[in-house]
Amino acid sequence: MNAKNLEIYTDGACRGNPGPGGWGALLLYGDKQKEMYGGEQHTTNNRMELLAAINALKTLKRPCELTLYTDSQYVRKGITEWIEGWKKRNWRTAAKKPVKNDDLWRMLDEQVNRHQVKWVWVKGHAGNEGNEAADQLANRGIDELAINAL
Repeated sequence: MNAKNLEIYTDGACRGNPGPGGWGALLLYGDKQKEMYGGEQHTTNNRMELLAAINALKTLKRPCELTLYTDSQYVRKGITEWIEGWKKRNWRTAAKKPVKNDDLWRMLDEQVNRHQVKWVWVKGHAGNEGNEAADQLANRGIDELAINAL
């Protein structure tokens, strides 16, 4: 699918870091949209940011050309700048320490290799409609954890 107009907005949220967390993704294609979200009881904000992108890309049934918007410099720089060095160093940082969240980075790398992804950073909580929607979805993921725990 040559879906150049496919846009994905992703966000992660955590109440406490670590603490209960949620991820959200909004997929937009033409007049269609899909909302996705989930959560984990004990996690970090960075893990939720990564899971938002992983789960959004995983839902695509065939290779796509798309733009993914994130307010996480950790995710954007990790996948566009740092990951190749990590792989060359066997998932070690330049300081020879294990890469944090390497399990999720490996999953994201696998998904990204299926698609042509243009990564765009957006300032969080600054009125960007797609980012605000992804943030609401991430928080819904946390809220539903609390409800399901009752």
